Amino acid sequence: MFYLFHGQDTHTQRETLTALLAKEGDADMLSLNTTRLDSRVTFAELQGACDAMPFLARVRVVLVQDLFKSIPDKAFMDKLEAYLPHLPPATRLVFLESQPLSDSHRIIRLAGKDKLGYVKRFDLPKGDALERWVREHVAERGGRITPQAVSLLAANVGGGHDDREAMPVLPALTNEIEKLVLYKGDGAIDVADVALLSPYAAEDTIFELVDALGNRQSARAAELFQDKLNGGAEPFYLFSMFVRQFRLLLQTRYLLDEGERPAGIAEQLKMRPFMAEKLARQARNFTQSQLEQIYRRLLEIDVDAKTGKADLLTALHLLVAGLTPE
Repeated sequence: MFYLFHGQDTHTQRETLTALLAKEGDADMLSLNTTRLDSRVTFAELQGACDAMPFLARVRVVLVQDLFKSIPDKAFMDKLEAYLPHLPPATRLVFLESQPLSDSHRIIRLAGKDKLGYVKRFDLPKGDALERWVREHVAERGGRITPQAVSLLAANVGGGHDDREAMPVLPALTNEIEKLVLYKGDGAIDVADVALLSPYAAEDTIFELVDALGNRQSARAAELFQDKLNGGAEPFYLFSMFVRQFRLLLQTRYLLDEGERPAGIAEQLKMRPFMAEKLARQARNFTQSQLEQIYRRLLEIDVDAKTGKADLLTALHLLVAGLTPE
C-alpha cells in the first residue's frame, strides 16, 4: 500500500508517520528496513527499494521526500502510475510532500481507485483549529489546560504566522506544551503558568508594556514594569528590550510615514508579518520626533549607566514615568 501525505504542516505529517510506523513492529528492525529517498531518485531506484524483501521484519518502509515538488517527467509518472497497483504487500511506500498537491494530481486520483492508497492533506492549523491542536497535544501528554491558557499559548507562539514561517511554529508549540505539562503535573495549566514559563509570553509582555507607554497608560505601564522586576528580570535585560522595541518602532514609524503597509514593513525589516502588524499599531501612537527623542534618551541612559553617572534601575523608572504623562 502507498501513502501520500502532503501540505505545509510537516510537523503533524511527521507525527502521523511516527504513529503509523509504530504499528509495524520492532522499531530497531523497522529502522534497518527503511529506505529514504528524495526528489532526485530515478524510477529504477524507487522500484528497487520497494521490491526488496524485508529482513527479519514484517514490512519494508520506503520514504520519498518531495518527489512531486519538482514535477517528475511524464515517462517517470507513467511508470510510477503503472507500478503502484502492483506494489509488494510487505512494502509501505510513503510520499511526503511539503506543499499541497492539487486534487487532480495523478497519484491522488490513483489512490482513490479501488483504495490503492491513502491520501491525507496537512494544512497549517490557524485560529480555532490551532487552539484545538493545542488542547489535543496537551491531552495526549496527560495534561490539562484552561481555555484562557490555550488562547494565550496559541496567540503567543502560533498567532499570526503565515505559510512561509510554518516550520518553526508547531515544533515551538510542542516544546512549550511539554515544558508546561511537566511543570504542572496533575494540575491544570493556567494563564499564569504560560506567562511564567513561555519566553514567547514574556516577549508579549514587553509588547504590552510598550503599548501602555504609547497609550499614555502610566498606571498600567508602571504595573507591568514592576511585574517584570518582581519576576526576576534583570534591569539591563529590560533596558535592552526597551532599546530593541523603540528602535523597531522608530524604523516602523518611518516606513509608515513613507506610505508602507505592514506587509512591506515585514519584508523590509525581515520579521514575521504578525510582528509587523503589532509594531505598526504601536508606532501610530507616536510621532517620528517623539520616537527620536525617546531613542536619544535611551542612548543617554546607556552611557550614563556604563560610566556610573546614573543607576540603571532608577533611570528606567524615570523613563517609564516620563513617557506616560496622563
